[in-house]
Amino acid sequence: MISDFTECVNRARQGDADAFAELYSLVYKELYHIALLNLKNQHDASDVVSDTVLEAYSSIKKLRDENAFKSWIVKILTVKIKNKQKEYIKNNNYQKELDVLDSVEQEKSEEIDYNGLEIMEDFKRLSKEERLVLSLSVVSGYKSEEIAGMLGTNSNTVRSKVARAKIKLKQLMTGKM
Repeated sequence: MISDFTECVNRARQGDADAFAELYSLVYKELYHIALLNLKNQHDASDVVSDTVLEAYSSIKKLRDENAFKSWIVKILTVKIKNKQKEYIKNNNYQKELDVLDSVEQEKSEEIDYNGLEIMEDFKRLSKEERLVLSLSVVSGYKSEEIAGMLGTNSNTVRSKVARAKIKLKQLMTGKM
């Protein structure tokens, strides 16, 4: 294992597939959890993570700041998630898919490791945007400035959206909504 993260990124930028694989191993679970929390579908989550990794691998030479690898790949992921959500809406089968997926997810929920997130049902009731900012902020630990960069918005806006989403989630959890 390469001990220096920036060295690993530099080697990946020079075309070292093993170095990229090591970087991927460091972020895979986080990417998958963000995708799953936002798409609510294991297959689509896996697909967008795969698409993200392929795009990141093919364009890593464009990455200017070695220390920005993680936020850079999450930004690619958020674009892929938004595109998949648009695809759901475009197909006009979004609600039907969600109903079917919710029943399948409930059956398989014991198989999925949500890292202690026992609030999944309430989390699923949040809007797409609320799930995205909370998954990036609370679950993945990104700062509002980093999320703002990923989403192309202002960090104050991100802080407001996170705060409102937390309040809404708390209300959902206490049954006040």
